[in-house]
Amino acid sequence: MRDNADELLLDVRDLSVAYESGGGLVTAVDRVSFTLRPGEILGLAGESGCGKSTIALALPRLLRSPAVITGGQVVFDGTDLLGVDDTAIRAVRWRDIALVFQNAMNALNPVLRLSAQLVDVIRHHDKVSAEQARERAGELLDLVGIGRDRLRAYPHQLSGGMRQRAAIAIALALRPRLVILDEPTTALDVVVQREILDELKGLQGELGFAVLFVSHDLELLAEFTDRIAIMYAGRLVEAAPSLPLLDGAAHPYTRGLLAAAPDLHGRRSVSRTALPGTPPDLSAPPPGCRFAERCEKAMDVCRWDEPPLLPLNGADPTHVTACHLYSQDSQEVHA
Repeated sequence: MRDNADELLLDVRDLSVAYESGGGLVTAVDRVSFTLRPGEILGLAGESGCGKSTIALALPRLLRSPAVITGGQVVFDGTDLLGVDDTAIRAVRWRDIALVFQNAMNALNPVLRLSAQLVDVIRHHDKVSAEQARERAGELLDLVGIGRDRLRAYPHQLSGGMRQRAAIAIALALRPRLVILDEPTTALDVVVQREILDELKGLQGELGFAVLFVSHDLELLAEFTDRIAIMYAGRLVEAAPSLPLLDGAAHPYTRGLLAAAPDLHGRRSVSRTALPGTPPDLSAPPPGCRFAERCEKAMDVCRWDEPPLLPLNGADPTHVTACHLYSQDSQEVHA
């Protein structure tokens, strides 16, 4: 998934994250690599517990104990964020990289008015007066569709959709170049979800920021993103442009995710089927392909040899997958 580094905003290289457990380490993200260009929208999908949100928090170094980054690089605009000191990373957060959390009620301070929370972010990074910061806060609420008349409101006085819009306003306060969306609409009903995502898409087109969008909903990601990367048990198993992935998924796990989800656009006529089994225990992951025990196409090699992430049959460098079905030694099985 590596592109021309001269044009990259973000280049994540072999990122590994573990959690301390019982005196040992459980690896939740295992050597994951991906890139993101300026203005691009990348979706990160997979079942709960696959490592999506851990990656989202690792990039701006917001992980807390017992999590620890154990390897890799997070190169943002040419600088490895894992190698800079705390002062430098604090300067990057919100100004260059902002994050919208899954639950806005937990992300917003319940005892502070929206004006105070927006003004605090703006003045912490920009040398502006309180009046200038407040004017900017009003512009931000207008921008996300709340209205500046809500500046004096507390979070509990807003609906769920308005709280999420307020969280987006805070994320955009310093005009960041990368916005990380960690399942930002999961707790909202489908109508409000659609409204917020349409707004976000419009803002992204207007302001030009790149987006890493974490979600378990492949159909949603296909509409909103340029590319999608699929996670399974801490590893990246497939990545491709969004619509081609939806219509031509290669990895059996990606196919299983699509088969388990309702088709909202009539592209697929198959009935929904749940993926059998459960992900492996990451405290003792199996050798070989981690999906092998759940895969109906698994071969002997899958149980001892971990498949590398490679272009699909060498035909399309933008579509990569980690599956022995597509290796040279398995062409007959794939056919």
